[in-house]
Amino acid sequence: MAWKIIKTEKDYQKALKRLELIFDATKNSKEGDELELLSLLIDNYELEKTPIDFPDPIEAIKFRMEQLGYKQKDLEDVLGLKSRVSEILNRKRKLTLDMIRKLNVELGIPTEVLVREY
Repeated sequence: MAWKIIKTEKDYQKALKRLELIFDATKNSKEGDELELLSLLIDNYELEKTPIDFPDPIEAIKFRMEQLGYKQKDLEDVLGLKSRVSEILNRKRKLTLDMIRKLNVELGIPTEVLVREY
């Protein structure tokens, strides 16, 4: 079958069913090439229809802290006093521009995430 850009839910479901059938296809075979093409078409459709939104800034900070094994006291150098860190993580104080810059550099959290409302 000749595949084309997926534009409808019906086409999307059809592509998913076919993908399941040829999922274990050998690379560089006819079905392997079809699998690769279908994967790209499905991915493109999903990105268009269900864009991924940025996470909440505070949740992003907490997630990154967990990844790095940080405790609240580890953020004192970045955000200031222990009480300030606590207020930010408990959503009682907003992030300042300076804090956003430091979190971006020190924790590697994108500024696009940190500047969002919460």
